[in-house]
Amino acid sequence: MKIDSYSFGEIVIDRKKYTNDVIIYPSKIQSWWRKKGHEVNPRDITEIMQNKPDLLIIGTGTSGLMQVKGETKNILKQNDIEFIAVKTEEACKIFNEKIGKVIAALHLTC
Repeated sequence: MKIDSYSFGEIVIDRKKYTNDVIIYPSKIQSWWRKKGHEVNPRDITEIMQNKPDLLIIGTGTSGLMQVKGETKNILKQNDIEFIAVKTEEACKIFNEKIGKVIAALHLTC
């Protein structure tokens, strides 16, 4: 899968437009709803963890307002899942450059 473009509130992946936060898996794309809108808590990444990616790229929004909670970071580290948390525009660029079992969880606003 390839991210064609990203702008505030909108992402185009393989020529299909999405206007909600998304998780891009190697074989599917799904909406991403979190317990608290601007936080990533462990329960928000349960399915991602089950998929055991080599790398999880977290897009924290246009301005980077979404925060990855310390408990979430610890669980990812304990499960040997490398992760990067950066503003969503940068996360999209990184996703397009990576090869392997990569999952992206992207916040499209803020």
